[in-house]
Amino acid sequence: MKISGWLIAISLTAVTSLFAVDELALRLEPALEAITPDGLLAHIKVLASDEFEGRAPGTKGEELSVNYITDQFRKIGLKPGNPDGGYTQEVPLAGIKSEPRMSFAVRDGTIDLKYPDDFIASSARLQPEIKINNSEVVFVGYGVVAPEYGWDDYKNVDVRGKTLLMLIGDPPIPDPKDSSKLDEKMFKGKAMTYYGRWTYKYEIAAQKGAAAAVIIHQTESAGYPYSVVRTSWGKENYEIDSPNKNADTVEARSWITLDTAKKLLAACGEDFEALKKSAITKEFRPVPINAKANIDIKQQLRSFKSHNVIGKLEGIDPKLRDEYIIYTAHWDHLGLNHNLQGDQIYNGAVDNASGVASLIQLAAAFAKLNPPPKRSVLFMATTAEEAGLLGSKFYALHPLYPLEKTLADINIDTVNPWGKTRDIEDLSNNNSTLDDLLTAAAKRNGRVTQPNSQPEKGGFYRADHFEFSKRGVPSLYTGGGKDFIGKPADFGQQKKDDYIAHHYHQVSDEVNPNWDLSGAVQDIQLLFEVGYQVVNGDKFPEWKPESEFKGKRDEMLKR
Repeated sequence: MKISGWLIAISLTAVTSLFAVDELALRLEPALEAITPDGLLAHIKVLASDEFEGRAPGTKGEELSVNYITDQFRKIGLKPGNPDGGYTQEVPLAGIKSEPRMSFAVRDGTIDLKYPDDFIASSARLQPEIKINNSEVVFVGYGVVAPEYGWDDYKNVDVRGKTLLMLIGDPPIPDPKDSSKLDEKMFKGKAMTYYGRWTYKYEIAAQKGAAAAVIIHQTESAGYPYSVVRTSWGKENYEIDSPNKNADTVEARSWITLDTAKKLLAACGEDFEALKKSAITKEFRPVPINAKANIDIKQQLRSFKSHNVIGKLEGIDPKLRDEYIIYTAHWDHLGLNHNLQGDQIYNGAVDNASGVASLIQLAAAFAKLNPPPKRSVLFMATTAEEAGLLGSKFYALHPLYPLEKTLADINIDTVNPWGKTRDIEDLSNNNSTLDDLLTAAAKRNGRVTQPNSQPEKGGFYRADHFEFSKRGVPSLYTGGGKDFIGKPADFGQQKKDDYIAHHYHQVSDEVNPNWDLSGAVQDIQLLFEVGYQVVNGDKFPEWKPESEFKGKRDEMLKR
């Protein structure tokens, strides 16, 4: 019988190990035992089955997913999470199927790009056609305006109606004392800030009045190969169906491959490497490119209601039950692609049937607590995360429970399916005191936390917790460890690299008979412990002084 290490006082002698199990340990034992490898696998097999057709929003897959998660919450004994008495929150979405064409008029003729091999293009604007003709092309470096770093790639140059060509990621500023390193005082050094994310690039382009924003894809800077861009954007995409039909967004948003960008720039008499080098200084100014962009995107639109699924475990303290923590995991994946040969279903077993399975198991664990927690716990399976965190964004904009009374969001997006590890990766960048609680919980269990091993990939900004963070709610987001027990030292990194290269957002993300979910259980139990401490603790989690989100929280709590 397994009892979490932090609940056990251990006394070792030369002959035996004696366990002094205190009253709290006995109380939590049934909760911890509710999280099991078999339980996780059973939920994953259902959610990632071919019957669920890849769980795309607005499809049969959504209906099956929402019904399954709702049934599980009901069986566990959770109350409906929506104050209206239901287990769902409607999220108005629009599905968009795009047929894009893109070409550039250059001095020696026209360069026609092949979709989706050379480029992808889409629009968040809910209109049947986007047409951009003879738009001047301007290279804007990294397209960043960051006053706190004294950085402005636009320099008040008027880019209204123009097509912006930009680099992905943050400006990689060399350390003035050691050029082999990045300057930690500029854009957090190696780590990616929000300025490096594609979402920011398109947002700033809209603010500047540009007609189109074209990002040059580079695998290292983006954090994933172009095949992920092609898969993710080359299908029906989704947007929140807002009253203004998203008229405030940039007309066309695009990615082009690095080879395509080099070819285009060379045809205009420009050198990609020289431009890239010029973009890493504060003195950089936009560079007009001798080219005109022509973009035509025909769009098939459909509006529908998607759903976040929410269950609630009510706290028992009359003074604290109206305060909340929330566990989140997205239920959606990429659905079907009938253009593929052979397997056409993006089952999304790891991403993110595993996270939803964890959410259900966590709910079952909390439901077994006796006594129940002081504060209330919400469990939310979100929609349309793969389309840009849309379900969590909608909740954060239209919360069912006040965000100022929401102490934390703990998000689960994929789990470790390859066995037990001595470590767990903290992807939250040490932004809040939740990171400290995780570190302490790991230590109690004889494990350690490791910082984000690839902060340059911007993982913190790529999952649902970020929408809560943006609005001031402290958040925690973890990844599987890499120090596997009984495995070679490089086993963990090999598994992570293989998943990204061959299975992430591919039809091969399926249930694997070689999985060992005991490591996932370890990690989920740590997240349970963190949540348990918060819902029964004496104070709110806090952003750390250097966090970019602290000001938003301080402002919220003053109201």
